[in-house]
Amino acid sequence: MTLPPPPDEFLQDLTPRISSWAAELGFQQVGITDTHLGEHETHLENWLAERRHGEMSYMERHGKRRSRPSELIEGTKRIISVRMNYLPRDTRPESILESKDTAYVSRYALGRDYHKLIRSRLAKLWRRIEEYLEHAGYPGYSGRVFTDSAPVLEKAIAEKAGLGWIGKNTLILNRDAGSWFFLGEIFTDVPLVMSASGTDNHCGTCSACIDVCPTDAIVAPYELD
Repeated sequence: MTLPPPPDEFLQDLTPRISSWAAELGFQQVGITDTHLGEHETHLENWLAERRHGEMSYMERHGKRRSRPSELIEGTKRIISVRMNYLPRDTRPESILESKDTAYVSRYALGRDYHKLIRSRLAKLWRRIEEYLEHAGYPGYSGRVFTDSAPVLEKAIAEKAGLGWIGKNTLILNRDAGSWFFLGEIFTDVPLVMSASGTDNHCGTCSACIDVCPTDAIVAPYELD
């Protein structure tokens, strides 16, 4: 059933509410984008054709649904993309890594499993949105939450939603948080107002990530082997 869309002024008002609710749940940034990932689909297809995914055979599954969200979840019109920082403010990774007597555990592995944490918070965010729509007289809309849990091009979506840019090391980068954050998404059929599309690429002529890569996995800017 096709639902009548809420009026534009209602949707305009909903966007800052979503950002506020996301902040209350511990997300540092939220962006909203559509489902069109054509350029990233081409990049993925070329990467797979060159067999650069190695033994990660799951990257070949699901056909084009990985790069076409509306085919993965039928009816999807918008994607709410969020990021959550995980680097503690008082951390000093360089000094610890320089010590031969100190072990160092990856920061993302500390604390609770981030998959469960972010999925739970995204589910709460969707419930806030759903309840707000219902109370305003717009029931029946749906949303699905993901974080590293489905064939989703998370970095491509985050870049298009304005959360950062994909750097030469192929990570999504943010000027305030570097790459020290998790990503999560809500696929929804609500025709939300989209954020400003994309973010300027600030890599410039820098090649530090390529120069220091210990395994030479970055074979060229924006290309991993």
